[in-house]
Amino acid sequence: QVLLVASGGGLVQAGGSLRLSCAASGSGFSVNNMGWYRQAPGKQRELVARITTGGSTNYADSVKGRFTVSRDNPKNTVYLQMMSLKPEDTAVYYCNVDARRYLATGVISYWGQGTQVTVSS
Repeated sequence: QVLLVASGGGLVQAGGSLRLSCAASGSGFSVNNMGWYRQAPGKQRELVARITTGGSTNYADSVKGRFTVSRDNPKNTVYLQMMSLKPEDTAVYYCNVDARRYLATGVISYWGQGTQVTVSS
């Protein structure tokens, strides 16, 4: 079992910054890809950023150049540094981690509880 706990959300003015953190806890697993999704009111959940085991990253076009995803492998933690925030970034942000059980095949996706990010104009 893997538990994801996200933190760092809050209210910020446009142009400000926030840093989200998500730590995976448990035992008997190894972490593969990690990432962040968000869901704004009335919209579908979308991929914001992801980072692979090797450190390769992908970003939604809307956040490229403003957001940076990173990871701390010894801590099984993924971060999302959000800069130059815009009102359209307002959403619930969800952490996602793909993990593999030791001595097992296949990968299971785990989701955090979500953290609210609100950007005022």
